[in-house]
Order: sequence, then structure tokens, then C-alpha cells
Amino acid sequence: MALSSSVHTPPPMKISLMILCAALTFSGGAFAADATTLRLGIDPSYPPMDAKAPDGSFQGFDVDLGNEICRRIHAHCQWVELEFSGMIPALQARKIDAILSSMAITEKREQQILFSSKIFQFKSRLIARQGSPLAANASALAGKQIGVQSGTQFEGYALKNWAPLGANVVAYKSQDEVFADLRNGRLDGALLGSVEADIGFLRTPAGKGFTFVGEPLSMGDRGVGIGLRKDETAVQASINAAIASMLKDGTYAQIAKKYFDFNPYGD
Repeated sequence: MALSSSVHTPPPMKISLMILCAALTFSGGAFAADATTLRLGIDPSYPPMDAKAPDGSFQGFDVDLGNEICRRIHAHCQWVELEFSGMIPALQARKIDAILSSMAITEKREQQILFSSKIFQFKSRLIARQGSPLAANASALAGKQIGVQSGTQFEGYALKNWAPLGANVVAYKSQDEVFADLRNGRLDGALLGSVEADIGFLRTPAGKGFTFVGEPLSMGDRGVGIGLRKDETAVQASINAAIASMLKDGTYAQIAKKYFDFNPYGD
């Protein structure tokens, strides 16, 4: 009687990452020709970085950068929509392969995940209605409702620096919810990235009557990067090489000009 044999096959997401780690080797200015799929987590509520078009497709600076990186490492970008606060758990649970959604590189996050090199860096700002007393000084925050998106560095900053001054820090699942409550008066102010605040809100009809208040703030991060699992150093090296080549050959600058009149890479 013939003996039957069985072969254990890893789940598709594990196969994808195994292939990716093996294939994405950067050497001598060229990437390996093997193609695979890279599932990228995105929260499309943060224009001009991350947004959703009327047809349901994803667009924005993060998306253009991600698609170009995937092209250079011969991978197919598959964008997966998630709430920002659920990005790292989804990455660790292997529901996605990477995070590309304006996630700042912070010491706290680096304890959990690996980051690529920086892809851009902005200051952060508080926004409020024109004429708001929040513009005066930090003591004006006492008793005020300040909105932030849950899981962001803005939430951490406000809780650490403003809650002790008497501010009530209110966290929301999405940035759209923050803007909605700011407009309807449930919030006195909102803290977020300066570019996203300016282009994604203040320059839109919804942002009429609102403005920046106070000075630009540094969150203590090292810019925004692509989040990966801790053991994916080979993928990190390939992505870093792609980012470096985009900066060197002018592709990064070309993409940036679609969205900004300044260099978003920072110092």
C-alpha cells in the first residue's frame, strides 16, 4: 500500500512575507526581480497624506510614496484600511505587512516595531476658532476641550503636557471626528500635524473661521517612517535603499511638488 504524505503550508500572509524577505535584496543599484504583495495599513482620514477618493481608491502623499517604493522593490502595494490606533496590533498579528500612514518614529513605538528611515517630518500645531483665548498662553488651556486622534503622538503629547494644566484631552477614532466636533463647538481646539491641519482643514470650506493658535510644537519624534515587525530587517534594508534612491534621483521631490510648496523631508 502506498504511503500518503502531507505538506504543511504556511498561511498566505506568511508566505507573502517569507517571499518578500527573500526577494527584496538591494545590491548594486538594482532590486531583485521577484514580485510579491506588500499589505500596507492606512487610515485615509488625514489629507493630503492619506485620503480616499470618491471611487474608494486611496490617494495622498503617503500613497504615492508607498506605490513608488513598491515599484522599486518589485512588490505590489495592497492598501488595507484601518483605524490608526489599530495599526500596530494589526501589524503584530500579521494582518498587514507594514504601516504607511503618517506614523511618527518615537521611542515608545520603537520598543514595539521596526521603522524604515524617515520619509518626511512636520511640526505640529493647535487649531481653534479665530479669536480663541487659547492663543494667549498655556494657562488658557485650563478647562478647555482639546481633540486628538487616538493612538497618535498628539494624544501622548497633550496628555503629558496639557492635561496637568487642566485641559481635558478628548481622543477620537478618526481625525474626521475631531474636525466634526471642532466645527460643532464640542471642542475648543485640536492638535495635529501642521500640514494636515492646514491643507486638510483650514484651507477647506469646513475650516472657515478657524486658525492656528500658539507656536509650532515639536513632538520629540524623528519624523515619519514605515512601520515593520521587529524581525524584518531585510525588508527594512530594501525599503531604506528605495527611499535613498528616490531622494537621490529627484523622484521624491517630484512627488512632493504635487502636494507642497516646500520640502516635506525636513532637516
